[in-house]
Amino acid sequence: MTDADSVLPLKAPDQDGHRDPRAKAIIDQLNGRSLVLVGMMGAGKTSVGRRLAVALGLQFVDADHEIESAAGMTIPEIFARHGEPYFRDGERRVVTRLLSEGQRVVATGGGAFIQQATRDDIIKNGVSIWIKADVDVLIRRVRKRVNRPLLQTSDPETTMRRLIDERYPIYAQADFSVVSRDGPHENMVDKILGTLESGLAPLARLKIHHMTRPATSIGSETSMPAAQPANVHVTLGARSYEIFIGNGLIETAGQRIAKLFPGSSCAIVTDRNVAGQHLDAVRASLDAAFIRHSTVIVAPGEGSKSFAGFTTVCETIIAARMERGDLIIALGGGVVGDLAGFAAASIRRGMNFIQIPTTLLAQVDSSVGGKTGINSDHGKNLIGAFHQPALVLADTATLKTLSPRHFKAGYAEVAKYGLIDNLAFFKWLEDNWQVIFNHGPELIEAIAQSCQSKANVVARDETEQGDRALLNLGHTFGHALETLTHYDSARLIHGEGVAIGMMCALRLSHQLGHCGLEDVARVEQHLKAVGLPTRINQIHGLNAGADAILEAMYQDKKVQRGALTFILLRGIGQSFVAKNVPAEAVRSYLERELTEI
Repeated sequence: MTDADSVLPLKAPDQDGHRDPRAKAIIDQLNGRSLVLVGMMGAGKTSVGRRLAVALGLQFVDADHEIESAAGMTIPEIFARHGEPYFRDGERRVVTRLLSEGQRVVATGGGAFIQQATRDDIIKNGVSIWIKADVDVLIRRVRKRVNRPLLQTSDPETTMRRLIDERYPIYAQADFSVVSRDGPHENMVDKILGTLESGLAPLARLKIHHMTRPATSIGSETSMPAAQPANVHVTLGARSYEIFIGNGLIETAGQRIAKLFPGSSCAIVTDRNVAGQHLDAVRASLDAAFIRHSTVIVAPGEGSKSFAGFTTVCETIIAARMERGDLIIALGGGVVGDLAGFAAASIRRGMNFIQIPTTLLAQVDSSVGGKTGINSDHGKNLIGAFHQPALVLADTATLKTLSPRHFKAGYAEVAKYGLIDNLAFFKWLEDNWQVIFNHGPELIEAIAQSCQSKANVVARDETEQGDRALLNLGHTFGHALETLTHYDSARLIHGEGVAIGMMCALRLSHQLGHCGLEDVARVEQHLKAVGLPTRINQIHGLNAGADAILEAMYQDKKVQRGALTFILLRGIGQSFVAKNVPAEAVRSYLERELTEI
């Protein structure tokens, strides 16, 4: 490598010096900060970084080459002559200098982000992106290279696996992560650009709150700043839509609908409980915008997600003379959203619909991503369709009408997003959950971050052919437990099932050798602190053995060719899809789980 290779000049985006709109929007949101690529050796940080810099019209710098230039030696020579501590100190100083010299794309060495001082500097002054790759991909890429001093051992593969176990939990603290697979580097660049487009705005708010607001105890009335509204864009081409999050958004529903669908009529689908609290406000907003509307009110609870409930909703909407160009409003929690969305997907072969979720669980999960459906006697959500909403209005004022139990249940889905791929978010939740439960400004940030996490996955994998399955963490166990309790909300509600299911997934991961016991204990401690159940035996009146639970799992949507698929974890923020998990291993785990109190 030559000096000219390590620092690529700024790209002239066009003859007039203008960037394309996509790059310009990202640069504007970066607000002068550099992009810092972190990850293991062989992840492709340098190759991807060069192309990313070109796409954004930024300078590219390879930190390792800068270190070699400053030292007048190769990195293996620095390690051999002075040792790793000397190298890490020089690496820290080089990264600090690079971040102070202007906006650019920086590729770091595999160990840079692992050092606390270097990591703190990157977090403070840059935007970090973890280029994440599976161990087999990494080993294949670095096997023939001799310039990796940490792999100069008798068993490089074992060394690589050890480094991954040590480093991945720390890499997970990066602002964003993008999975690197074999294929053109341009595909990775496009993934990163999409992630930055949708994630930079909520990231900025999350960092501001994390750096400037201390955690507050429940019940504290100390001067709490007004919560600022947020919005998240779901990128799906012609079917893209906005999620608006804030206080009092129901009052704006009519105005927004009139702008999106001028001249359309609306059918509001809600349940009896929500109707008594929020229906009048929605109707008043529609009346103010001169929008014709009708209403379908169903019974609260999972029982309405049935063929009978679906028939009632469809027939009532058709009888109200709603046309294909009209729309359906789902006003309520996850049950109403799933039911109304499936009706919208089906009536006249597809109507537009809008989600106005009124529970925390619906605001952070079920209202986003287009999954709609009803239950079967054989299991939950087995009949349905993918049908994206045209708009989501998450009015946080509605959450004040929730019971503590239902708010806690919704929080299980919030915690899920930290467990899937964002250790930093999970840590932020550990620090701020009390303020979230007290409806402080952090509540909007928690919802926005959750929606953004889901939006990013949905944009990559809308119909769950790949990593969207990760969003089902805890659900294979949870859905089976809901089925066995016959959807009796007095015994178990969905978020409680998810909380228990996530802990089951963690314990099964530990049994299979994927996850350390310290991570299991840490997550259980957090879920217990907020008041969520963590054990199957906490479900009142459940009298099901391991075989019954296992049989219920076989009706899960992720079962393929009769084989069980689970979302398991290698640690907090390190979930993965585990196919063909042996039934005997699951049965063994369940038998032990059911003996615990």
